[in-house]
Amino acid sequence: MRNRWLIALAAIGIHICIGSVYAWSVLTRPIMTAMGWSLKETTWTFSLAILFLGLSAGLLGSVAEKMGPKKSGLLSTLFFGVGMLGTSFALSEANLTLLYIFYGVIGGIGLGVGYITPVSTLVKYFPRNRGFATGLAIMGFGFASLIAGPLMQWLTTQYGLVETFQILGIAYILVMIASSLYLKPPVNTVTTTATTHPSQVLNRGMNAHDAMRTWQFSALWWIFFINITCGIGLLAVASPMAQEIVGMTANEAASMVGIIGLLNGLGRIVWSTVSDYLGRPFTYILFFAIEILAFLALGNTNTSFVFQFLVFAIITCYGGGFACMPAYLNDLFGTKQLSAIHGRVLTAWGMAGIAGPTLVSFLRESTNSYSGPLFVFSALFVLNLIIAIALKVYTKDRHFEADTTVALASNNAETTTTPGKDHQGVTA
Repeated sequence: MRNRWLIALAAIGIHICIGSVYAWSVLTRPIMTAMGWSLKETTWTFSLAILFLGLSAGLLGSVAEKMGPKKSGLLSTLFFGVGMLGTSFALSEANLTLLYIFYGVIGGIGLGVGYITPVSTLVKYFPRNRGFATGLAIMGFGFASLIAGPLMQWLTTQYGLVETFQILGIAYILVMIASSLYLKPPVNTVTTTATTHPSQVLNRGMNAHDAMRTWQFSALWWIFFINITCGIGLLAVASPMAQEIVGMTANEAASMVGIIGLLNGLGRIVWSTVSDYLGRPFTYILFFAIEILAFLALGNTNTSFVFQFLVFAIITCYGGGFACMPAYLNDLFGTKQLSAIHGRVLTAWGMAGIAGPTLVSFLRESTNSYSGPLFVFSALFVLNLIIAIALKVYTKDRHFEADTTVALASNNAETTTTPGKDHQGVTA
């Protein structure tokens, strides 16, 4: 039996490694300078990585569920490690196609498998605090750029681009192997009713196929897609928008971007913890209400302080939307195939990674202003708010819930949970 806090640390270890993808922009200019590639050619590498993150999470979610967290973590390590070391080779050969293949495709597959690997396991170790548990791991993904960004910059200055990816690749492989080897589903002791089989306690709920046939799944996919599309769209233009709308200097805008990375991570753990008390449906309603007002106000503000406050508020909701989603899926569909179901929802991330920057660029050029994209984003969140309210109002209690007590024994702690009355569930 594993210590649940070390399980959480192992999950964070995997996510901090793969979350380094968010620091890609630090390497954009050095790669352009060294290779002679355009901005569009270089940034397309990041878009490909996010696309294949979503696609691999969706397509390989069921495979990862069957393999178990240890083997799927090692599979993620293999793909992500090959992606990093292959990127080093691609840069040494100045080959853009190889860069796309290794970092975008192979590395992206490692991202997708690694992202969903610890989720189902963590939920089972923290049955009373599912939001907090998943927020712990996903916080690591958000915080990763704070570590990887300065580290990448320093390594590039000291050793060069090729060596940077070699050093980071080896370091990430070692951390991910150690983290994956510690991951293990919890062993449970069960007190059941006459109708509850022990195997159902930690693995009860819908399978991925049945979950996808519910309107709740489609609703969650959509609100996840819009939240990420608008969030990534904002992240893509945060610095130039700050300079154009409120006249911030380049250095001030750069500092703001650094704080955005911090709040992206903090928003994940704070909001996911809050959701354990407010409930996931109400938390998402709160997200979208805040984002409607914030995006509307962003287009009309002319002061630096207010502008930054609004951007930071949006980013915390953006990060919180990632962190609360696994717990929301568990509330609705149970733990039976949580990784597979989460993977299906993450396809929205892959699509949004392309849609967000593309949409904001198109609207910016069409309206010759950043106000246009901001107002469109606000309107999209109105639709999200309506859907979130419908999810809360029209979703009934879980039909698979049983009167069951689960005792999870760990090396230094024991947690006992009885399903509560406030859990939300699915009606097909």
